Amino acid sequence: MVSSPPRIYVIRFGGDDPKLSTALKLVRLGYAVRARVSDLPTHAVVLNPYGRTVLYPGDSSYMVKSGLAVLDTSWNTGLELLKELARKRKYKQRVLPVLKAGNPVNFGVLTKLSSVEALAASLYITGFRDYAFEILSKFKWGFTFYELNEGYLKRYSAASSRDEVLRIQDEILRLHGL
Repeated sequence: MVSSPPRIYVIRFGGDDPKLSTALKLVRLGYAVRARVSDLPTHAVVLNPYGRTVLYPGDSSYMVKSGLAVLDTSWNTGLELLKELARKRKYKQRVLPVLKAGNPVNFGVLTKLSSVEALAASLYITGFRDYAFEILSKFKWGFTFYELNEGYLKRYSAASSRDEVLRIQDEILRLHGL
């Protein structure tokens, strides 16, 4: 396990109530800094559901060096912005392997994670488990996310390659009939 957690960036595109944004809560609590896309270090890992490359444990070196960024927007209105950003190649854009949401809005829905869930999953998978638990602890339902995904997160974090993460994801999707 890596000892020092990466710097976390929040790129806020809006689209939902800022008071309900899990990413902005992390900024208010000092766990993340708000930034513009242009402010990110070149090799920062940017979580984007439209990214073409799946996150795997080996991405931790990029995160330690250049940080981890979450794109904070509404699932209802911000998807075009995420698609547009996915076409840019400057950053290490990563898509998370399939996980279940534990937040009250999208509880149990595959892949429809809140920003804090996406960050926590990324941290857990890349070896920053304690930090993942710490940021999840700031939300009443945070540990629910972990409980729903404990087995998946453990398997993803033990994967030795992106291909292995994708094989695990395929097994999970088959279990869900997808």
